[in-house]
Amino acid sequence: MNSTDYYTKIDMKDRFTFLWSSDVFSHLTNLKYIPRWVVLIIDFFLCVVSYYIAFYISSRIYNSTMDDRIFNVFQRFGIIISLQFVFFWVFHTYSGVLRYSSFVDATKILLAVFLNIGIISLSNFIYFLASSQKMFYYSTLLIYAVLSFLLLFVLRLVVKSMYDYFTQNSGQITPVMIFGTQSAAIGIAKMIRSAEDNKYKLVGFIDDDKNASQRLIMGVAVYHLDEKTVRKHVVNKAKAIIVSPNKMNQINPNTDLDIFFNNNLAVLTSPPMSIWQNDMPTIKQIKSIQIEDLLDRPKIDISCDKIAKQLKSKVVLITGAAGSIGSEIVRQVVRFEPNLIILLDQAESPMHSLKLEMEEQFPNQNFCTFLGDVRNKERMEYLIEMFRPDYIYHAAAYKHVPLMEDNPVESIQVNVRGTKNLADLAVKYKVQYFVMISTDKAVNPTNVMGASKRIAEIYVQSLFRKLQAEENVSTKFITTRFGNVLGSNGSVIPHFKNQIEKGGPVTVTHPEIIRYFMTIPEACMLVLEAGSMGHGGEIFIFDMGSPVKIVNLAKKMIRLAGYIPEVDIKIEFTGLRPGEKLYEELLNQKEITTKTHNPKIMIAKVQEYDYDKVTVQIDELIQYSFMCKNFLTVSLMKKIVPEFLSKNSQYERLDV
Repeated sequence: MNSTDYYTKIDMKDRFTFLWSSDVFSHLTNLKYIPRWVVLIIDFFLCVVSYYIAFYISSRIYNSTMDDRIFNVFQRFGIIISLQFVFFWVFHTYSGVLRYSSFVDATKILLAVFLNIGIISLSNFIYFLASSQKMFYYSTLLIYAVLSFLLLFVLRLVVKSMYDYFTQNSGQITPVMIFGTQSAAIGIAKMIRSAEDNKYKLVGFIDDDKNASQRLIMGVAVYHLDEKTVRKHVVNKAKAIIVSPNKMNQINPNTDLDIFFNNNLAVLTSPPMSIWQNDMPTIKQIKSIQIEDLLDRPKIDISCDKIAKQLKSKVVLITGAAGSIGSEIVRQVVRFEPNLIILLDQAESPMHSLKLEMEEQFPNQNFCTFLGDVRNKERMEYLIEMFRPDYIYHAAAYKHVPLMEDNPVESIQVNVRGTKNLADLAVKYKVQYFVMISTDKAVNPTNVMGASKRIAEIYVQSLFRKLQAEENVSTKFITTRFGNVLGSNGSVIPHFKNQIEKGGPVTVTHPEIIRYFMTIPEACMLVLEAGSMGHGGEIFIFDMGSPVKIVNLAKKMIRLAGYIPEVDIKIEFTGLRPGEKLYEELLNQKEITTKTHNPKIMIAKVQEYDYDKVTVQIDELIQYSFMCKNFLTVSLMKKIVPEFLSKNSQYERLDV
């Protein structure tokens, strides 16, 4: 069940009401919209009733029917109603959908009725000056105006109220409160009130300012944010809370939002005001709050000018383009208008999906989809020789720790040999920049995957230093390291979502395990900026923010889905997986960092390796992987990377 499913949960005591209202609502919705001519006939009938009531009251007041005057009662009726029709047509009072009536519709009716009476009153006054006689009693006109406006307005109010009642009881309408009382919150409230195909009903506001709770906004109450008030007043009125963009930037997700979660209230949010369409959000822009919104991470800003200057009109090759990181790099690179983007991956179906997406969204951009394996050097050389890329973003890699622990030779083939193939070819064909995407697991590695990425780092760095020493630098090699990315293929977030949808349990390896997290767009933006600022040979590391306890992440995701942890969905601890450690590091203990102009990007000062020595060891390592000798392969990996100490793995015996 997703994060909005539980809006429609109902208690057993309300089941009969729910079923009855659902049946009525189904009949009402089948009617769709009442035709305009029907609305016009109903309005006509209400005006007729209003006039005759007004005429009757005035006649009783003056004890006269004015039939001895210039117009009889039917003629006077014809004048008022005919002119009223003209104003109905001018203001299109009949063209709105009754169940979506708003303040604008009430204003149109008011203008149509009182302008009609105003013109007739002016004509009545002029006629009186000319003949000393009146065509209409002013009391008749005034009573008609007030009564017809009330009847027309009440008609729309009744239809709207009945529609809201039936849709709300059938689960079609969700009563909501808005967290915040500033301009962004008011904008959301106005949108909810005025939207046509609406699925929300505004029932109140919530604010953490105690003074705000003593007033009304847009006719509904404002409640103070505290556990007691929410439990006493909010829970009985609302099913969900919409957090305004301003409040989303101010709240502490670990305390404020927990009040809503603890009371089984769904939490929704709208996009920042900077991207609102026409200064107003739309219903479709209001979404369930995402786990990314709860990480309490500061905003990441990058400078796009230098990236744009470097990439514009260039040929860019992105390896692993169909993966979660590679595909996001594609989406971001395309903004800088390169001459050609080459998408390289061996995964056929994801590549096809990416190709269709790019062709649809960027029809004027040149793309080339190239199926190939980075392990196949001949195929890679054919690609690079043909297109001569200026930039290579190397995202292709095996990254799943347990799988690589079981298959270390494949980790070497892809992560080491594949990187070596592309790096050597980049030098041969004078590629300007080679940006390699590494991982925080390469620091003090405890698993095969992390060690393989560290060896790939060592190779590209030592290769660049050798080229520098020979004064033959044609390619700048840059490495970027970051931790886990939210929502990437095989990451913990989609895994938890899948478990929650199945009703649990949610499995966490250890109660104390922590990880650094970054969103995919954040990570890729920093990759592009690091690539633009690098001079060659650097390992850039990213500020990943504060580490997140995985068990707390699981609890938040369970609450986001509308469940209570350990009550509705259990959390089970399964033990650390092979090669897994409790925490990740971004720097080796021997390494230090230097700052860059972007506070989110730092340069790691790492141990330097001799290329001639390293390349011999790596070639031997690749040969072992061809022989499928797992223990020999891992043993040599530990010689190349002395800090590689296996954890919870069969290869721990090699560390003795």
